[in-house]
Amino acid sequence: MSARVKPYDGAVVCAPVTVPYARFSPESAHWWTGRALQALSQQTGLKPGDFDGFCFASFSSVPDTVVGMVQHMGLSPRWMDHIPTGGASGVMALRRAARAVQVGDAEVVACVSGDTNQIDSFRQGLTGFSRFSQDATYPYGFGGPNATFALITDNFMREFGVSREDFAKLCVAQRTNALSNPLALMKKPLSFEQYVNARAISDPVHLFDCVMPCAGAEAFIVTTPEKAQELGLSVARIAGTIERHNAYPEDAVQTRGGWGCDIDELWAAAGCGPQDMDCLQAYDDYPVIVAMQLADLGFCTKVDLPQFITENDFTIPGSLPLNTNGGQLSAGQAGAAGGFQNVTEGLRQILHCPLGDQIPEARRALISGFGLVNFDRGVCTGAAILEQEVLR
Repeated sequence: MSARVKPYDGAVVCAPVTVPYARFSPESAHWWTGRALQALSQQTGLKPGDFDGFCFASFSSVPDTVVGMVQHMGLSPRWMDHIPTGGASGVMALRRAARAVQVGDAEVVACVSGDTNQIDSFRQGLTGFSRFSQDATYPYGFGGPNATFALITDNFMREFGVSREDFAKLCVAQRTNALSNPLALMKKPLSFEQYVNARAISDPVHLFDCVMPCAGAEAFIVTTPEKAQELGLSVARIAGTIERHNAYPEDAVQTRGGWGCDIDELWAAAGCGPQDMDCLQAYDDYPVIVAMQLADLGFCTKVDLPQFITENDFTIPGSLPLNTNGGQLSAGQAGAAGGFQNVTEGLRQILHCPLGDQIPEARRALISGFGLVNFDRGVCTGAAILEQEVLR
């Protein structure tokens, strides 16, 4: 194990919460966050005063950060953190909360992400999203993720021979998984033909390559094994995590994420490898990013991606269950809560309390996050391995 990698002994993860998503909502991010905290309390018996740590992520809570949310929610924590990294926020919350518990800065950390989706949320999000984007691309009429990911997708397909048919297999599998999830927004099966014949949005990105923005919230708790046992909660241990930001800035077009900088350390810390994972819960704003993670996390090389996708089954009973709740592409993307969704679903699978179908005998989950896309690439990445733990 690298000298930089310290174990997460003394901290466990438990109590996954998903507040059912809504396509549009008149409520605020504060309301959705409150619903998540209420669900945590109902599941654990903890009162607001029992949460002495609070970790928060949101796009639509502005102007409030974690500071305003603490007051709004009636909390009085001795430790808090605000994580503005979107799709990487769930892994980052997990890491930071675990370290806080380890050193005694907090005993019970509520990690929560909540976002609303009102009629004009997309316009508001673009207006205040990134000074980098505003300066570099907005003057030319370029705004929003579809065009950015079209450029990334087109380059990735050309460089590594990945096809829309390969992306179809990933998207169709995730939709199949979503059909057992009663909270997924996408309720109808998706066929291969429907995927490949869908209308172009920003070629080569087509309709079913794009997530559906929605409102919702996700949450989980990081605490000590002793406290979890006192509360009678099933838990997972953190076998290892990594985090990296602004990796490979020299790449003209993004073909890799920061996972590649540290993936060997992740596997060394966990004492296992990709072949030992019972599921992969990967951030999936577009299928090209799922494919990128398959390679960067060590399941295959990028050159071998087409063959790897062909040879594997990504449905729940398959060889590599992928985004078993349907992921954002089929369950919905509730803003920054999309960065927590993979944590809560991975946790549910190994605790054997999934929203939908269960992976038989699942014990290990690999969770991956990707977020904060400026005008040309995603800047923030993270990954974590969770393992089922039996408290004695």
